Parts: sequence; structure tokens; C-alpha cells
Amino acid sequence: MIVYKRKLLTIITESGLENALKRDFDRLGIHGYTIVSARGAGHRGERLGNWDGSTNIRIEIVCTEELAAEIAQHLYEHYYENSGMISYLSDVDVLRPNKFETPNTQ
Repeated sequence: MIVYKRKLLTIITESGLENALKRDFDRLGIHGYTIVSARGAGHRGERLGNWDGSTNIRIEIVCTEELAAEIAQHLYEHYYENSGMISYLSDVDVLRPNKFETPNTQ
């Protein structure tokens, strides 16, 4: 089996940022991502998800290393200072690399 190396960028943030982030992703050329509700506790306290102001989301984007770095830099410049947000990168192996490319990199 042939596998291809990609990066998984995981973002955990306030659910109120979802629409703004989706607009940003569109401008950055990201055509695939997964968004799910998330609960937990951290630096900004506990997020139980039992009311809208207390919910978080987890966003996962599988992409090239270059695009992951571009997205992470954008998040840092536009959201980190004033938002509850973390992100991290993981190495992943994919079987269908064309599913994780932007139109400009295929």
C-alpha cells in the first residue's frame, strides 16, 4: 500500500468564530475541513457546551505542510491575541493525496 505524507492541523476554539473561520478558509483556498462540537477545560476555564456562549468547536484540516503553516500563521495573526484558540499539527499518512490538496497545488 502506498501512503502519502500530509499534515493534520487541529484547531480548538470558541464556536462563535466558526463563520468567520469558514470565510477565512475559503479565502485561503481550503476546500475541505471537518468541524465538530468540543467540550473540555483549559486555560480559559471549563467549556461544558450546555449553552451557546460556553461551546467550543474542533476543526480538522488535512493538507500539505506549506498550507498548514500558512493557515497557522493566519490564525496567529488574526485570532490568538483576543480569542480562546489553540492549534496543533500532526503528521498523517493518506491514501488519496488528491483529496487533501488545494486547487493550486494539484
